[in-house]
Amino acid sequence: MADTQVKINVPGNHLMVGLLGERDELLRLVEAAYPGAVVHVRGNEITVDGDGAEQVGRLFDELVVLLQQGHVLEEAGVRRIIDMVKADERPSQVLTADVMRGAKGRIVRPKTSGQKRYVDAIRANIVTFGVGPAGTGKSWLAVAMAVQALQAKQVDRIILTRPAVEAGERLGFLPGDIMAKVDPYLRPLYDALYDMVEAEGAQRMLDRGTVEVAPLAFMRGRTLNNSFIILDEAQNTTPEQMKMFLTRIGFGSKAVITGDTTQVDVAGGRSGLLGLEPILTGIEGLEWVRLGSADVVRHRIVQDIVNAYENHTARQGGSTMGQADRKGQHLPAEPAALIPATSDADSERL
Repeated sequence: MADTQVKINVPGNHLMVGLLGERDELLRLVEAAYPGAVVHVRGNEITVDGDGAEQVGRLFDELVVLLQQGHVLEEAGVRRIIDMVKADERPSQVLTADVMRGAKGRIVRPKTSGQKRYVDAIRANIVTFGVGPAGTGKSWLAVAMAVQALQAKQVDRIILTRPAVEAGERLGFLPGDIMAKVDPYLRPLYDALYDMVEAEGAQRMLDRGTVEVAPLAFMRGRTLNNSFIILDEAQNTTPEQMKMFLTRIGFGSKAVITGDTTQVDVAGGRSGLLGLEPILTGIEGLEWVRLGSADVVRHRIVQDIVNAYENHTARQGGSTMGQADRKGQHLPAEPAALIPATSDADSERL
C-alpha cells in the first residue's frame, strides 16, 4: 500500500475552503486519522500517498459530495464521517436522508448510519424499539418522525408518554394540575418538539389536542387509533406497564419505544424493556434497532464517557444490570416471569 497514490480534483475554489476548514483544521483531522497517509494540496488538486491512500481518497470524495449538496462540514461531523468511511459505509447516502424541515428551515437528518437504520425502521414498521445510550438521538429523531407523519397527514395526532420515574432522587409531591406534575418528566420530549416546530407552534398543537402529553399510567383502557405514539425512557416501565402500552396500539397508528437499558431507575430493577426482545422477535411489523457509542451526536466527551462505561462493564465480566448476560446482551426470560398471567376480567380492563 505504500506505493499507492490517489488524486482528487475538487470542482471549484469555493469547495476547498469548506473541505479543508479554517487554517486547514479539517485536513489535520484527516491526517491524524490516517497517520500512514501523506496528503498534499495544490490548488484544487489533492494528492494522497502511502498507507490508506485509497480510503482517504474515498473520504475526500464523500466530503466533496456532501459539500455540493449543501452540507457545512464541522469537526464533530467530519469525525463521524471518518468513522463511517472506515466502516466501509457511504456518508453521502446516510447524511442526505432528509426526515423533515424543522423550525427556521433547519433540515432534520440522521447523522450516523445507526440513526439512518433507526429512521428507516420507523418508516417501515408499526412498532419500533430504539435502544441505546444517551446522546444517540433516539427521542429526538422519534419526535421528528412523528411531526413529519403529522404534517404528511399520515396520522391525526402525536401522543408523547413516559413513565414518571425519578432518576435516583425523590422529589416529593409536585404542585399544580396533572400537566404541571408530569411536565418535568416529559421535558426532553417537549424540547425535541420545540426544535421541530418552535415553542409557539408546539403550544398551538398542544392546545388543539394535536399533540397529547400524558403519563404512562393514564394509557390504561385506551385504544389509540391514527396516532404516532412515542414511549420514552421505556427502561423505566414495569413488565405490566409495557404489556399495557403495547396493547394500546390501534388502527393507523405507529409506536416508537425508546430506552437505555444501562439506566434503569424503576424500583427493584424490574424493567419492562429488559428481556423483552426474545419474546417479541418474529412479529411482523415490529423491529428492534440498537444504537451504540458510534451513534452519539452530542459533545465528543459523551461518546468517550459511554465507551468508558462499556469498557468498565466488559472488565467486570458483564453488564451492571442483573438481567443481562456477560456480553451485554439480554438473556431470554420466561414469558410468564415477564408478563404476568391475566384473568378474563384483567384482559377486559387492559
